[in-house]
Amino acid sequence: MRRTWPAAALLRVAFASALLVGLFYLVPVESNIPTAQLWLRGAICVLGIVFVSWLVTHQIRRQFAAGGLDAPLVGLLIALVSGVLFFALMDYAVAEATAGQFIGLDTRTDALYFALSTLGTVGFGDVHAQSQAARILVIIQILFNLVLITAGGSVLVNQITERVRRARQGAAPPQEEPPVTP
Repeated sequence: MRRTWPAAALLRVAFASALLVGLFYLVPVESNIPTAQLWLRGAICVLGIVFVSWLVTHQIRRQFAAGGLDAPLVGLLIALVSGVLFFALMDYAVAEATAGQFIGLDTRTDALYFALSTLGTVGFGDVHAQSQAARILVIIQILFNLVLITAGGSVLVNQITERVRRARQGAAPPQEEPPVTP
């Protein structure tokens, strides 16, 4: 199996995350769309949730199947970032579709802030779901966070811990200095 240098892996995650955030800010989301387009957008949202859930689950399974130590964590990290950005985009799309869906969610940055504060279970209360549709989306987001993001985060922590443990075991033990005798 191919070994990836930690710096190269981090650069890949940073680059992919930056591209995903750029896409998040560029995807067109207009307000006041016809009802048929609103239903189509809802169907795409459901398909997106299924796809992102599959992506994260696939990466978690891949980590377990690889045995842990040499499995590249890059795919899992990118999948987790994708999940957060996807829900931020859906929150923003719902807020843009009809006024009053979310209170305090006016920009994409507000949506990203809300998605991250929901993920972190911070909930400052400055942005919150007001309508039933927005609340259903947030419920799905919370369940996604609890099940898939938590599982992915747990796999990441376990993988990193295992790598550090194996690296320490493989390193030569520190040599003791001989005692000084007078």
